[in-house]
Amino acid sequence: MGSILKRLKRHPEIKEETAYAILFAVGFCHLLNDMIQSVIPAMYPILKDNLGLTFAQIGIITLVFQMTSSIFQPFVGLYADRHPQPYSLSAGMCFTLTGLLALAFSSNFLMILLSVAVIGCGSSVFHPEASRVAQMASGGRKSLAQSIFQVGGNGGSAAGPLLAAMIILPFGQHAVGWFAVAAMLASFILLRVGNWYSLMLAANVQSRSSERTAVSGLSKGRIRTALAILVIMIFSKYFYNACMTNYFTFFLMDKFGLTVQQAQLGLFAYLAAFAAGTLLGGVFGDRYGRKYVIIFSILGAAPFTLVLPYLNLFWAIAASILVGLIISSAFSAIVVYATDLMPDRVGMIAGIFFGLMFGLGGIGSAFFGWLADRTSIESIFRISSWLPLLGIIAVFLPDLRPNRQLQ
Repeated sequence: MGSILKRLKRHPEIKEETAYAILFAVGFCHLLNDMIQSVIPAMYPILKDNLGLTFAQIGIITLVFQMTSSIFQPFVGLYADRHPQPYSLSAGMCFTLTGLLALAFSSNFLMILLSVAVIGCGSSVFHPEASRVAQMASGGRKSLAQSIFQVGGNGGSAAGPLLAAMIILPFGQHAVGWFAVAAMLASFILLRVGNWYSLMLAANVQSRSSERTAVSGLSKGRIRTALAILVIMIFSKYFYNACMTNYFTFFLMDKFGLTVQQAQLGLFAYLAAFAAGTLLGGVFGDRYGRKYVIIFSILGAAPFTLVLPYLNLFWAIAASILVGLIISSAFSAIVVYATDLMPDRVGMIAGIFFGLMFGLGGIGSAFFGWLADRTSIESIFRISSWLPLLGIIAVFLPDLRPNRQLQ
């Protein structure tokens, strides 16, 4: 990364290119950040047994984490649009580190809620500014840049349950403390990214990027309507994903009699496919148009979500992989599409949509936990399987062609 800084100082034209080293750096930190956060749902079987929690209490834990991850993000993003803070990325990771260590030694329900709330605050600081860095480093390939950033997070979310199965389940709750090493590594890397970010701010790269990607010919009313449609897309996607992420292990254990470790591998398969689909969505979004990626990723998953609750073990896992691969391609396209609508508010828009992602995911988790206590785990998968059909309203989005960004 130091060589990149020297090149940027000596050759100002390089700032117009895609800075892949920076994109991979923030993507890797996103991987570490979301790997840590994904340990929370991966710990649910242990916490449920050790503390005698109900499914509703598990949903509340997720709700608290997701709400603290979401409420502050738009405000952090709006402030960052006006007063960029390059080193806030590293500071946010310190919040995550603090919450992680507290979670390792939490002995009651209230302490767990406080710990996950602190981790959520770290996420609120990290995501809006990291999205700004990704777009600043995109060189005009905004969907690809957002996908590289996002796929890091999805990869971390996929690795978390796998690592939990290898580390936390055998050694207990205190083993969560080992993940502090990842938080410290991410904080160090983000200090270096902050140096690059400061240099780019001095060179005023972001304003030039905004000029290239500004959307013309859309009235304020059409922009508001498009944003409302995107919000419904996020609701459809992340309510369903909340059910999969938080309760798929319980579904596999309840219906097929799997052990906790075996069920965690099933969740890992879904989350790994989710990560791969995110990257593919970015590539196709820049090439073919984000509107069509959004429509395909939401509606294309519907046939598989509808049949998943009725399949045997092999085909249920196969269907979950296809669902993860298809449905995940929407998010980077949605975020970039929204920032194209309001290119002077990248941080705020990214904060709003990341906030909605976490907030709606938390509400969905609490809702499905409450519903599972009153019906059954299998019932909530039958109900949630209809959510992707809401994606039909994406046909009303204006068609914003990606070639504007590459000119």
